[in-house]
Amino acid sequence: MLGATVFRTGDVDPVDRFDCWRDLMSKTLCPMDMDSEHVAAFQAETKLLELGAVSVWPTVVEPMSWRRTPRLIRHSDPEYYHLTFPITGSVGITQAGREAVHGPREMYVVDTSQPFHCVTSALHAVGLEVPKRLVPLRKAKADLLLTRRLPADEGYGSLLAQLLEQLAMNKGPYGPADAPRLGAIIVDLLSSLLAHVLDWDASLSQETRECTLMLRIRAFIEASLADPGLTPRTVAEAHHISLSYLHRLFEQEEETLAAGIRRRRLERARRDLADPAQNDTPIYALAMRWGFPCGGEFSRAFRRTYGVSPREFRQRC
Repeated sequence: MLGATVFRTGDVDPVDRFDCWRDLMSKTLCPMDMDSEHVAAFQAETKLLELGAVSVWPTVVEPMSWRRTPRLIRHSDPEYYHLTFPITGSVGITQAGREAVHGPREMYVVDTSQPFHCVTSALHAVGLEVPKRLVPLRKAKADLLLTRRLPADEGYGSLLAQLLEQLAMNKGPYGPADAPRLGAIIVDLLSSLLAHVLDWDASLSQETRECTLMLRIRAFIEASLADPGLTPRTVAEAHHISLSYLHRLFEQEEETLAAGIRRRRLERARRDLADPAQNDTPIYALAMRWGFPCGGEFSRAFRRTYGVSPREFRQRC
């Protein structure tokens, strides 16, 4: 499990809650002037995940306002891009002469080096801080994206949103050693998302483009396991790359892409066979559910992998 620092206003004396929250946010993100109509009974909760140079903090907070002023910028500037991903609630944001209102699943970015004003409803969101030096976009280009809606339902935005939600809900099989790798993946996804929105992918390094392409491919495979026509060739065609280039992308993996697809299908089928709620589902139906149109082929592959037949495995479970 990833290490996290948790803060709940409920653990603090009511008189001190808003002041403690304001101090915590100023240290977590950057110094800001904050206000709320609910100071007397303020409620908020946040969990800080430090992933190398990147910070992720799922937060639930009552309506409030946040203001970053020139004076505060001169006092302290961590030089971050701050991304907000609202899950419920809405955010009104003003920066760089532009105003926008974002609702659930409408991500946006601000720059801590420029003044901004933010007003929220009751909000459940995931915040993300990435040092600007890690994002390979020139300032003039990046400024075009400030406060702009970034899609969270397709492409790179969807991959980034899924990962942030997974981290927020602590659902991933990640340990402390994974933190720097997760931070690097987040930087690649954010950089690719911003470049894609700008239609400026040439600004990205070859390493970043290949990393994000592999993430897209993995997500495509997970979503397509039930399709018996899923093969390395169809994966390559879906991503408009050659089959040989696809194999080069995965040549450092411990198994071939075809073997990886077969393993994930068998893992899904094995999980369903072990589920008592699915005991009445015929084995051939479970096999077809996970892309094995031939029951005999499924049984042979299952026995080679797990040492028992699907029927024997189900009976043992």
